[in-house]
Amino acid sequence: MEKYIVEVLKVLVAVSIFFVWVPRYDNIIAEFKKYNYPDWLRDMVGILKLTFALMPILNDRLLILTGASGLILLMFAALGTHFKVKNSIKWMFPAIAQIFMNGYILYMTF
Repeated sequence: MEKYIVEVLKVLVAVSIFFVWVPRYDNIIAEFKKYNYPDWLRDMVGILKLTFALMPILNDRLLILTGASGLILLMFAALGTHFKVKNSIKWMFPAIAQIFMNGYILYMTF
């Protein structure tokens, strides 16, 4: 059963990150401007998030561990930004959810 949960989470993580960073990219641009972050940082974060989100789907143990770990680190950085600008928990929830989902994927892959 755990195997299926992990597989569903891998797909959910990948689809949700793709959805935020591709069709909703205009929102990302506005968010990074609002936080006064440079364009190069936004682009680097996007490339890393999309790459890390793809890695676990490829089902290689090292790629799963790398992708899930990378996303956890990026989501903690996102939480740091949300705390810095004093966003409500509503804005923090997606990062928190990603941390837990990727944490579970990471734990079950070890």
